[in-house]
Amino acid sequence: MAQLDGGTDYFSDPLGGLADQQWDEMAGNRFYSSAFWLRLCALEGGGTSGGVHVTLPDGGRAAVPVIAVGADPHPNCRWGTILAAHDLPSPPQHGIYVGQRRGYLANLLTSPGTDPVRAAGRIIEELRSAPPPVPPAMASAQVAVHLTTPDVLAFRAAGVQAEPVLLAADAWIGIPPGGWEEWLESLGSRHRIRRIRSEVRKFEQAGYRVERRTLGEAWADVARLAIHTERRYGRAGDPAIYYDGFRKQGELAGSRAEVLLCAYDDGPPVGCCLYYRDGDTIYLRAVGFDYERLRGAAEYFNLTYYLPARLPGVRWLHAGIATPDGKALRGAELRPLWLLDLSSTSVFDDHRDEVRAHNAALRADLAGRSPAVAAALRTEGWEAFC
Repeated sequence: MAQLDGGTDYFSDPLGGLADQQWDEMAGNRFYSSAFWLRLCALEGGGTSGGVHVTLPDGGRAAVPVIAVGADPHPNCRWGTILAAHDLPSPPQHGIYVGQRRGYLANLLTSPGTDPVRAAGRIIEELRSAPPPVPPAMASAQVAVHLTTPDVLAFRAAGVQAEPVLLAADAWIGIPPGGWEEWLESLGSRHRIRRIRSEVRKFEQAGYRVERRTLGEAWADVARLAIHTERRYGRAGDPAIYYDGFRKQGELAGSRAEVLLCAYDDGPPVGCCLYYRDGDTIYLRAVGFDYERLRGAAEYFNLTYYLPARLPGVRWLHAGIATPDGKALRGAELRPLWLLDLSSTSVFDDHRDEVRAHNAALRADLAGRSPAVAAALRTEGWEAFC
């Protein structure tokens, strides 16, 4: 096992042996790279979570979360499958996955004042010199998945030659200081504003009782309703895994994980939205509905967007990478996320034009979905590699 920073190995624990406070000094407000979130991800089986952390000559630190990818990688860590879905070649499907198992947003972490390019260079050195978590005869790679554009630029400036592959559009909904009404007006389109007001009115008139509880209090309802939704889309697995997973999350999360529940009469909840609150940002995580008992009152949009947006002090809703159309209609910014092969030699070295063409085509496909999506793509970060 690779050693670094005074004998600590990558996979001694999800933070590579650092204390939570030390790690979070680098993570800052990057919730999906925080000590808490990485420890939560490690509750799930199917791969060994760790952390690479290095010390720079000036005393600064840098870190990235990592996962050992061996013969049977976790489904979310199979970069070969991700790239095949985009009709692109893949590095060897063994080695080190840079990122975390859940959250779809990876970051290069640095202590305050540390130059990100120098930090990226030291991280690259550590990753490339580490003994791979597979037999020596097997080819291995170091692949970062769901990186932001600033971090891709830092790794490229530090010497990574591979062309980054565009994977997805990450949705962020900004809530102005004036709150709900100012947010509605910021949407610009009178049609959109009327539509949202109508959806809120339908929900309010449907007679639902809405509660806000911690996941530790509501994990059984969240699991039950999430199973309904997963079955609706053909994805549900063993129910015991859902119940056990949400129970464990609730125990670790405490007050950080909140759930909005809606019900009517004295019956059990028929809808839920699980989210994590970090400062002024809400990270939307899971929804679930008992569809046969809903009243057709825009329950999804109210629980997922409109009610969280009205919570005191909220300035951002992080809505993730799926269904960009509905998020763009509700004012989301769409920011690019990339896959970057950090290996010293890469399969992409001979496919630069192919990767660029893929990136441009994916961006064009997104923009072609609707004028709202096209407008939401006008944020920084897309031009560098499309």
